[in-house]
Amino acid sequence: MKKYTQITLIIAVFFLFSFTLTSDQLLPTSLRITVLNELGNTETEVMVTLYGNNEDYKKEENAVMEGKMTDKRGRVIFKGLAPKVYFVNAEKGDKNNYGAGVQTDTLQEGRVNKVNIIIE
Repeated sequence: MKKYTQITLIIAVFFLFSFTLTSDQLLPTSLRITVLNELGNTETEVMVTLYGNNEDYKKEENAVMEGKMTDKRGRVIFKGLAPKVYFVNAEKGDKNNYGAGVQTDTLQEGRVNKVNIIIE
């Protein structure tokens, strides 16, 4: 009987511990950006950079993390972000998103937040 109690306790502790770890790992605050051109088509190979405030965005300094290139579906994903407003810089050749929307809404914590950015 004592053996079964110990096994049950060990299993309970294991599940409690694994739930605590996975809840933090499975629910990072993320931002998925889809880049579109002026015709509404997705754009590949666009360099997308996030900034934490408008000043850094304007100066193109102090990016939140290293910029990323859009994939074949025109998307990039930034993970592990704070739930706040971000400023997005998207550039490909002579196309960019200046004047076409650069600021996100406040990101919702523990979710994949989705934003479309237009470059022209």
